[in-house]
Amino acid sequence: MNVLLDTCVFLWIIRGDTALSRPAKSAFSDPANTVYLSAVSVWEIMVKHRLGRLPLPEPVQLYVPNEREKHGILPLDLNEAAVLELRRLPDLHADPFDRMLICQAIAHGMVLLTPDAQIHAYPVNSRW
Repeated sequence: MNVLLDTCVFLWIIRGDTALSRPAKSAFSDPANTVYLSAVSVWEIMVKHRLGRLPLPEPVQLYVPNEREKHGILPLDLNEAAVLELRRLPDLHADPFDRMLICQAIAHGMVLLTPDAQIHAYPVNSRW
């Protein structure tokens, strides 16, 4: 199974946060699954860090790729096919980062690992 991490889930994984659910831990750690972090999440982390809402122990351009690689998470670029999925989404969620993650999961046939109940209302394969 191909798993796309919500931004908060990535941060919880790399920080060993207890907020990570048991099924989420299982999906992340299952060697049969391939786990991805979207460029959209990297963008979100960068924005929040620059606004002072997300302190990091080192510069974001070092921290995110280092942590992603250390945890065996692959990068996922944003492409046109994923962006065009926006046309199919109802207006349930105003967060543009989350909406793009939903689009990527749909376009690439991935499971979106997220605790966000609003995301679970979309026509996307999501789990928590």
